[in-house]
Amino acid sequence: MDGKFVRLEGLGPVQKSKLLVLGPSASASTALMDRLSSLNLKHVSPVLLKTPGISRRPASAAANETSSLALLRRWFFARKPDAGFVLWDFPATLLQAKVFDEWLEARDEALTAVFAVGAAPKSVVAHYRSLGLFWDAVSADSR
Repeated sequence: MDGKFVRLEGLGPVQKSKLLVLGPSASASTALMDRLSSLNLKHVSPVLLKTPGISRRPASAAANETSSLALLRRWFFARKPDAGFVLWDFPATLLQAKVFDEWLEARDEALTAVFAVGAAPKSVVAHYRSLGLFWDAVSADSR
């Protein structure tokens, strides 16, 4: 898929593009990484937003998800509404996707496109495909 995933024409004004890349960034091809880097958009991921801290014991999965959502919510609502971004590895669950959709709706914004790399969550891919936002290799080449 990633070999054909370099043509992004038709996205509209690049500086205002709001792109989701589902799946871990480590799974992305070099061609995809180069193309998205060339768009000159802010790249964000839950991993980049976390700051190292002192922890005496590992947090539960629920606590990690709550923490990730809080960090991303803070970033999302602090940025300028017309600023584009590439959001990596989020949302990772259908619940996170629906929460993110609510954030977009609250600011009267819309995603430009959603892509998947590696082991992207099938339920999240199906959600964005049903909204007409998901671009796979074939549709990305034909737009």
